[in-house]
This record gives sequence, structure tokens and C-alpha cells, in this order.
Amino acid sequence: MATTGSLITIDGGHGEGGGALVRTALTMAAVTQQSVRIDNVRNGTNYPGLDIEDLTLLRALAKVCAAESVGAEAGSKSVSFLPTRRSSGIKEAIDLDPSVQPNRTPNANVLLNALLPVMAQSGVYSRISLSGETYGSHSLCYDYFANVTLEAQKKFGLYAFPDLVTAGFGREGGGEVQIEIEPSALEAVDWSTPGELKAVRAVIAMGELPMTIAHRAISHLNNLASNAQLPMEAEISGVDSPRPGLCITVWAEFERGFGGSTSMGAKGIRAEAVAQAAFEDVNSFVRSGATVDPFLADQILPTAILAEGQTTFKVSRITKRFLTIVWVIKQFLPIHITVKGKEGEAGEVTVRR
Repeated sequence: MATTGSLITIDGGHGEGGGALVRTALTMAAVTQQSVRIDNVRNGTNYPGLDIEDLTLLRALAKVCAAESVGAEAGSKSVSFLPTRRSSGIKEAIDLDPSVQPNRTPNANVLLNALLPVMAQSGVYSRISLSGETYGSHSLCYDYFANVTLEAQKKFGLYAFPDLVTAGFGREGGGEVQIEIEPSALEAVDWSTPGELKAVRAVIAMGELPMTIAHRAISHLNNLASNAQLPMEAEISGVDSPRPGLCITVWAEFERGFGGSTSMGAKGIRAEAVAQAAFEDVNSFVRSGATVDPFLADQILPTAILAEGQTTFKVSRITKRFLTIVWVIKQFLPIHITVKGKEGEAGEVTVRR
């Protein structure tokens, strides 16, 4: 990390070198009101340069911080974000012209999660609408976002209330999520031990497919849970969607902590196999002694660094992405983030302001 005056310069190829680095840097710039330049954008991926997801987040943050952006174009390898004021609330739709990147839309849930700590610190109520993917492979899906991410955020005192207007299966988009975010005073959590298992739940989100598919998935989930001696509450969510799709989300809630998994349906894959993939991940999490899964760890860290007090949680697997997010945060704040454990293994994280 290098600084030029008040400008923080970030190597976008550091660590994982992907979109999470870009989102974290932009969020931290908005929260701390420090200008940032990101070079080598997404240099650790097969598609370097700014994409529509990055540009949509830039647009939203520029509105709330009255920020100037330099190099904010699709494919740009370098971008600067220069906020001029403390974040304000926002009450509008945040969308880009689809011609920016034809046939590709942002993941709405990923971007809304990036905006959460910024909006929570704004001091005013926000209402945002965002179009794009709401269910996708290897990405944050709506039911995980609503039932795991946001429920975990509530434990920090961050309250947000989402509504799935239309489901968008895949990057072709067609989905829309609206969310209301309250101004929040954030408090640390102590999730050093999980405590009692409170529930294991599942949502089968399905659009434009026969209902028998969802019933088969629920039956299989109930059998899997029974064999694993775990409780199971499963429900079907029939979603309005412009195209067929199936997504199964399973999660566990402990007294102190959450862990979940999502599995997407695809042509030629039986509903039972989709359900089993999500369940097996959660079953492993439940028996790990961890209090957050690897994906939730990424999502709550920006909130944890803003909370009063010391936060501790145990993650079932430390990822390169998580370590990259830690590195980016430390470029902006002299904060204590201690990660005990190696990449690819379980670990304990302590955050102290």
C-alpha cells in the first residue's frame, strides 16, 4: 500500500485479486471518507478490469458520498474514488445501462451487502432497489442473503429488510431486490463458541418449474436431516421469474452464529442432488464447532470493524478472499484484526478497534 497525500493506492491484484477486493476498497473509502485509487483491477481473475458489478457499486457510492470517480469505465484497469462528504441516505433505484456490459448484470445481493455498512453509518433511513442476478452459481443468493447474512448483521445491531420483487436466475438478470436499511449503532459480538443449535432450515426457491420438483427436494432434505439426527424446517418459495430456475439454500442457526450453503439447479441435475449438496455443507458446518461459514465471514467483517467493542468468531475455513479483505481494511484503518489459523483451515478471528 502506498499513499500520495490523502490518496490511498491499492494493488487490485493483491491476494485473491478479484471483485471482493474492489468492493471492500470502495466501501472502506466511503466509510472512512478517504480517497482511493485501485490499480490492476481484478488482476487475479481471468477477466481483469472493472465490470458492471464494480461500476454499479461505484455509481451508488458516488451518490451517497458526492464522490468523483476517475476511470469508471468497463474494462478499466485503474479507478479512483474520491468522496467529498460523509455518507448520506439514498432512496432510489441503482441501475446501469445494460449496454455497459451486454448479457451480464450484477449480483444484486452482493452489491446490497457491500452497501450495508455505509448506509448503516449514514444516520438516516435508506431504501434501495437494485436489478440483476438474485440466484446464481458460486455467488450470493437471495435466500442466503435474507436468512443468513442479514440475520447475522442484526446481531451487530444492523437492521435491513429485503424484498424479492422478481427472481433473476443467472447473470442474464431479470431479477430485482428492494431493501430498507435503518441507521444503526453497531455493537460487537462474541461468537467464540456456537452454543445450542437452534434450528436447521431450508428454502427451495423455484420459478417456472413443476411443483413436484420442490416436493422431491423437501422429501430428500427431511430424509437427510433425519439420518444426520438434525432438525429440519423446509419451505417452498414460488418466485416470480422471467425464466426457469431452482435454488436450494440450507442454513443452521446457533445461539451464537450462523452457517449456510446454497446449491443451484441445472439442466440434467436432479432436485435430490441439488438438495444434498447444500445439506452436506451445512451438516459439516454444524459438526465443525465454528460459528460462521467462510462466506459469512467475508460478509460480516466490514460490519465488525465498525462495531463498538471486541468481536470474536470462529470460521470453518479461512479463505484467500477473507485474508484479502483483511488486508484491504488495514490499508484504511489502524485496526487490530487477528486471524489465528492457516488458509484452507479452520480459524478464529478477533477484531478490536
